[in-house]
Amino acid sequence: MATIATLVVGIDGSFSRDGRSAGVSSPEDRKRFLARRKSADCILIGGKTARTEPYHRTPVPVVVVSRSMINAIPSNRLALWWNTTPEKALLRAKKSFGGNILVEGGPELVTYLAERALIDGLELSVTQATGGEERFDHEALLAKFSKVTQEVVAETIFYSATL
Repeated sequence: MATIATLVVGIDGSFSRDGRSAGVSSPEDRKRFLARRKSADCILIGGKTARTEPYHRTPVPVVVVSRSMINAIPSNRLALWWNTTPEKALLRAKKSFGGNILVEGGPELVTYLAERALIDGLELSVTQATGGEERFDHEALLAKFSKVTQEVVAETIFYSATL
């Protein structure tokens, strides 16, 4: 049972292109991303992620932590909108759904949780994509973890990090 965050960035640090993470993903990243979801009890995301990414269908409940209670994914009957802190949302999600929480939020949410030691691990994919709209210092995020391993598959660098 663990809380694992997952994030993809391009080699230049961009984490979205055309407003979505798919623009910086790779086929191998997508394959691993979908496999992680199969073992999750619940997915946790932030409001911005809910408004920009396609969460209309998920294999497990998706909890959106947001101050805005405007449901951006009304078609997903497994979507829950919680106006609370990320800390409280994680505790509530574990009690409600089980201990395997997959955090698919953006860099802001993932960094927030890592800085407070609220995630057990990070699965970070760095693809060859460049030219996205927003940039993120993924090396600074990796530095928050005590153990980091790296694997390269089909030009995508996969980092697994634990606190």
